[in-house]
Amino acid sequence: MSKPQSLQSHARFDPPYHFFLTFVTLANIVIAIIYAVHHPSFYPIWFVVLSFAALIVVFLMRSYPLKVQDRVIRLEERLRLQALAPAEWHTQIYRLTEDQLIALRFAADDEVVALAKQALEQNLSRKQIKERIKSWRADTWRV
Repeated sequence: MSKPQSLQSHARFDPPYHFFLTFVTLANIVIAIIYAVHHPSFYPIWFVVLSFAALIVVFLMRSYPLKVQDRVIRLEERLRLQALAPAEWHTQIYRLTEDQLIALRFAADDEVVALAKQALEQNLSRKQIKERIKSWRADTWRV
């Protein structure tokens, strides 16, 4: 069983991506540049260009799914707030920013509405919201 999430332990790393693929892609660029400097011709320089293209692909293949997850989290949190907040506060839910909604996903049901109100009134950042959470609700589905 994994340890409970908290402000200090909620970040997630995907070892094959963060520690292998990113490292190999960056190392490939360095090696390609060194080779192109020592053997300047079309093909080594083209390999440098391809290496940078591969780096862009590596970062995009991580950022696109994260953006989709953020959109789903935004929807989930709006629905959760509509279920938990009084009806007269429902129009305020749509004033919360994407960052605020993403941070609120970690707040337990009994504190999320009050924390959402604070986020709006004080324009709290994602980090500030997470720091104010008393009862942490783990999000183990995020990749």
